[in-house]
Amino acid sequence: MKQLIEGFTNQLKEALIIGQNYRFISVKKDFSNVVLTGLGGSGIGGSIVQNYVFDKMKVPFIVNKDYFLPSFVNKDSLVIVSSYSGNTEETLAALKTAIKAKATVVCITSGGEIAKLATKKKIDCILMPAGMPPRSCIGYSMVQVLTTLAYFGFIKNDFVTNIKSSIKLLNNEEKDIRKKAKAIAQKVSGKLPVIYTASDYEGLAIRVRQQINENGKMLAWHGAIPEMNHNELVGWRDKDANKVVLLLRNETDYERVQTRMEINKKIIKKYTPNIIEIYSKGKSYWERVFYFIHLTDWLSVDLADLHHVDASEVKVIDFLKGSLAKS
Repeated sequence: MKQLIEGFTNQLKEALIIGQNYRFISVKKDFSNVVLTGLGGSGIGGSIVQNYVFDKMKVPFIVNKDYFLPSFVNKDSLVIVSSYSGNTEETLAALKTAIKAKATVVCITSGGEIAKLATKKKIDCILMPAGMPPRSCIGYSMVQVLTTLAYFGFIKNDFVTNIKSSIKLLNNEEKDIRKKAKAIAQKVSGKLPVIYTASDYEGLAIRVRQQINENGKMLAWHGAIPEMNHNELVGWRDKDANKVVLLLRNETDYERVQTRMEINKKIIKKYTPNIIEIYSKGKSYWERVFYFIHLTDWLSVDLADLHHVDASEVKVIDFLKGSLAKS
C-alpha cells in the first residue's frame, strides 16, 4: 500500500495519458441526466466529481451505489459504470439495467465481467491497469470520469491543466506531507476519528473515512457543514477524550461556512480537547482535493503501522464476497 501511495503522482500522469488516448465510440447527444454507478474505491471518485460539477453541469449528476438504477434512467441518460475489478456484483447488475434501458453507457474498469459485457454489447470501455486494490486507484478512475464528462461536453478540459499542476504540487510537498501525516496519526491513534468539512468537499470527507476504515482498520464517521449544524451538533453532549475531530479546511471555503466552523470548534471543545485542523494547499479545486487525498492516504497507512496491522488486508470483505457467492 505504501508503494502505491508513493506512486500516486505517477498514477495521475498515466491516468491523463489513458484518457487522452482513448477514442470514444458513443455518439454525442443531449442528455437529460448523468448517473455514475459504482461502490467503494471505485465509486468514491464519482462522489468527489459530483461536488466538482455541482455548479458546472446543467443537468443532474447522480452517484448511485446500489444494485438498482433510478427509474428515470432511459435512452436520454448517460450512465458511467465504474468498477475497478469489473466484477462488482452490484455494479454489474446496474450495468445490465442501463443496457436494458437503452442508456448511453461508458464503463471504467480494469477488466472482468464488465469489460466482457462491454465488448459484447459494443459499449465504451476505458481500461485501467489491473492488479491493485480499488481504493489505491482513485486517480485512474476519477480522471476517466472527468475525461468522459469532457468528451460529452459537460465540463471543460481545464481539469487536465489542474491535474498537471496538482502533480507538481504533490511532488514539491511530499516531504512535508509525510511529516504532517505521521504527526496527525500520532494524535489520532487509539481514538475515534470524526471528520468534518464544508459540504462542497463532502466526497473527500467520505474518502478519508473510507481510507481510515480500510487501511487503518478503524471505525470513523464524517459530517458536512452546514448540514451537521442542523442535527449532529446536538449530539455533542458527553465529554469524551477518546474522540478526535479532523477538521478539513480550505482558505476558499464559503465565509459563512468558515464562521460556522469556528463556532463549532468552541462548542465541540467542551466535550473533547482533540480538534485537529488540516488546511489544504493549492490554487484550484483539484490541487486542494489531491493534496487532501495524498495527505490522508498517508495518514491511513501510518495509523495501520501504529496499530500493527496490514493496510492492504481486507479479509472481512473477502469473506463477505465469498459468502455471497455461495448463496
